[in-house]
This record gives sequence, structure tokens and C-alpha cells, in this order.
Amino acid sequence: MASAPSDLGIENTNIKTADGVTLDEQQKTLVGSVLDLFAGRPSLKKLALWDDDGVFEDPITIATGRKQFEPQWYGLQAVFSEIERLHHEVVSGGNPISMDMKTRYVTKGISKEQTIESKINIFYDKDTGKITKVQDKWDGNLPDSSFKNVSIEQLFSPWWWVHYAEGWAWWTWSFTWDMSWWQAMRNLNSVSVPKMVSVPKNDEEDAKRGNQ
Repeated sequence: MASAPSDLGIENTNIKTADGVTLDEQQKTLVGSVLDLFAGRPSLKKLALWDDDGVFEDPITIATGRKQFEPQWYGLQAVFSEIERLHHEVVSGGNPISMDMKTRYVTKGISKEQTIESKINIFYDKDTGKITKVQDKWDGNLPDSSFKNVSIEQLFSPWWWVHYAEGWAWWTWSFTWDMSWWQAMRNLNSVSVPKMVSVPKNDEEDAKRGNQ
């Protein structure tokens, strides 16, 4: 039996959908949990909705497996002083569940503000009900065979400030990318973040951090 959103501490329960799109209760739970994660409200209970071999993917990160994807979400709390969702709308209730999202982030310390518009895809296993992959496509895109004409503003990510300084130096040096280099940077980011961001060991530690 699937857990209710209230049992998991999911805060985003008012899921907005496009005309003609309907979600079942399990899909609403998954979408609500992902909205919480992007809002900087992770918890072990919410991340238990992910398959152990799940994947988080955005233009600069491919985090595979629990040890890589969990720190990506907890990193938001350390990096941003404000996270404001400006818009979200589920546009497809299939598999993946597709959602348009617009979020404003303010970086701690320097008050750097950035608004990111994304197309979010949530893949899940229909048998287990668990998330197998979340894709965060900035402006609807992820790298394929090449990644060209990338502006510095487009390179801003919720996890940017916890990536290697060497990575940022490389990004600012060039606007034209060979896929092998870009893929290597994405893989590097997925390894570096877990070394810098700790994940609570249990629910008690999670609660002390203010997570539900």
C-alpha cells in the first residue's frame, strides 16, 4: 500500500495540472515529493520514494545511485538562502510524468539571484511505485552529441556552488563543448558533491536539520 503524502511529510500537495491531465494518487505523491526536493525540502522519507539505483540528471550532473543523488538534494539547503517556486504545471500524466517549472534561487552570502525554467521528467517503476529517474532539462534541453553556445547564466545550477572550482574555470573559458569533455564534467560533479555534502544517517538526524 502506497504511503500517503502526510505520512511522508510532503508539503507540496496542491499539484497544478494542465487541462485534460489527470494524476492518480501515487503520481501525485511522486510529483509532490519532487517539488519538495527542488524547493530545498528533502528528507530521508521522501528520498525513500526513489529506487536505490535511481538517476538524477541535469545539464551538468549525472548522479547515479542513492549515494550520488541524495547529496544533490541536500546540497540545496547549504547553498541557497531563498528558493521560490514561481510556477509549476504537470503537462503529461504518463511515464514519464512531465512538468514545467520555474524557480527563483538566491545564493547565500553573495545574494546571487537566478531564475531557472525547466522541463522536469519523472520516470517511475509502475510495479514498485518508486522513482527511477528525474531529468531537469533547462529550457527543455539536455546535452546530446554536443553542447554549443552555452552562456554563463545558463550554466547556473542549484548545485553549482558545491562543484569543483576547476570545473567553473573550465566552463568560463569556452562556450563550445566537445561531448567527451562535457560528459566527463557531468560525471565529475556527481562524484564531487557527495564528498562535500553530508546526508543524515537517520530520521532523528534529519529532523534536527529541520527536515520532515
